[in-house]
Amino acid sequence: MNSLINASYLVASVCFILTLQFLSSPKHARQGLLIGAFGMTVAVVATLFKPEIVTYKWIIPSFLVGSLIGTAMSAWIPMTKMPERIALSHSFGGLAASLVGISEYIRHDPMEMSRVTVAALGFETFFGFLTFTGSMMAFGKLQGFITGAPITFKGLNAINIAAFLGSIVALVIFVIHPEMKEIFYTVSATGLIIGVTAVIPIGGADMPVVISLLNSYAGLASSATGFAIGNNVLIIAGALDGTSGFILSMMMSKAMNRSFANVLFGAFGTGGGSAPATAGTDARAPQYNQGTIEDAVSTLEAAQSVIIVPGYGMAVSQAQHAVRDLGAALEKRGATVRYAIHPVAGRMPGHMNVLLAEADVSYEQLFDIEDINDDFAQNDVVLVVGANDVVNPAAKTNKQSPIYGMPVFNVEQSRTVIVLKRSMNTGFSGLDNELFYQPNTMVVLGDAKKTIQAFKAELETRE
Repeated sequence: MNSLINASYLVASVCFILTLQFLSSPKHARQGLLIGAFGMTVAVVATLFKPEIVTYKWIIPSFLVGSLIGTAMSAWIPMTKMPERIALSHSFGGLAASLVGISEYIRHDPMEMSRVTVAALGFETFFGFLTFTGSMMAFGKLQGFITGAPITFKGLNAINIAAFLGSIVALVIFVIHPEMKEIFYTVSATGLIIGVTAVIPIGGADMPVVISLLNSYAGLASSATGFAIGNNVLIIAGALDGTSGFILSMMMSKAMNRSFANVLFGAFGTGGGSAPATAGTDARAPQYNQGTIEDAVSTLEAAQSVIIVPGYGMAVSQAQHAVRDLGAALEKRGATVRYAIHPVAGRMPGHMNVLLAEADVSYEQLFDIEDINDDFAQNDVVLVVGANDVVNPAAKTNKQSPIYGMPVFNVEQSRTVIVLKRSMNTGFSGLDNELFYQPNTMVVLGDAKKTIQAFKAELETRE
């Protein structure tokens, strides 16, 4: 039986590796998810046949309750709330790892466990609890229960670093003296606290990186759980999750042209504020060209090439289907329509890709920044749907700007830019956008979904 279980774990591990490979391409992402789901099913079924299981009295009810909760989350949580759902999933994974660690420590005599097992128990419990509370804080910021602005006080970063390093030292002592229960539970409680204090000073603009990093922590905790209970598939799956999440976090930091340390300790992002006044002595707000539905449609009607830049505002208004319909209407009139996707647009990696895929936008129409940025200069109209920082020219021109050096779209080079915004408030970074005040930019205020639907309706009346 053990040989069959190990063979099943091998099959599951191969499936997880293939899943990551398939997820690297939008065309094959769906197949990758199915392969991963199959691999997880194989791993779960194989685990249920392990000889260590003496009763299914608690396993079956837990399996049913967990399945119901997971199904409900998948069915009822809209695609626009995927960042929040991902944060919740990470929190559950971290909590599960921590509870397993505590259970194993209570169940066994600490003096009879190997050093590796003791280290794994301490590691998984600490990082599991850190992931649990950190993910709950991220969920709160994304959902609006907690302000998206950084919550800081003097010395907070120093306290977090000291607490983290102190926990590592305590874990080393715990490995040497596993019978010292007070150290084990103190480190566990510290993980809970650090999860809160490490996330609250991070602004809403950096939540994509935070979610990715917490995913890495959850993977590392799961891998440690595998070492603690001798489960090979947990070791492999956790390692894949941990390393891929960390690499993704680094890539996203690079996409924002910011160091990883600056994301974690920089307290960047204000959660949105009012558009600032100009630097002049009269302190008057800069003027922008506010357009009407008819003005924007006249511009779109004459365009032969249209690039749509989606942002978090599209997700908030759930406008992805309306955007798809408008794009189809423009294509029907002979225009070429493409979608420019920034790697950090939205509130999680691939947020815009997921929303547009849900609306059945063709993968061939989605372009990364490096594939489309040179085309803006020859483009007729750019339609910016709720994006802010990723189209801010200050990232290229203003060396005093906090986002200077961040790769952004060259939207200002197009003949005309139409910006859809709910108001002239700033985005999550708290920076005003000089693009909105340029002579070739038209700003249409209002809910993005309703505005785009009005665009389409007006366009159809002109056929």
